[in-house]
Amino acid sequence: MSPITMHVLDTAAGRPARGVPVTLEFFADGAWTTLGSGVTNADGRLPGLLPDMHVLQPGTYRLTFDTAVYFAGQASFYPYVQITFNLADASQHYHVPLLLSPFGYSTYRGS
Repeated sequence: MSPITMHVLDTAAGRPARGVPVTLEFFADGAWTTLGSGVTNADGRLPGLLPDMHVLQPGTYRLTFDTAVYFAGQASFYPYVQITFNLADASQHYHVPLLLSPFGYSTYRGS
């Protein structure tokens, strides 16, 4: 399993958010490097966000969720959501849920 996982739940619709483009980046030497990307599945997850051979490093990471694509055709406030977080211990698993609605969002470190 990837050491960084994520899950998007549409709290307004009461179901997982399918079809959300997601990008994972790492910050080093003053620049962001893309580590993985894709689109959430029917369960609101993106399995294999990191390549199998990726070695996690302590540092600053960023998940970007393209919510404009997900909410296309309906009113919404946030065209994308970026969650920037620090990893101190590369041996742990980090799960980042996103609870999403057209006019708000919330996140936390999951398990």
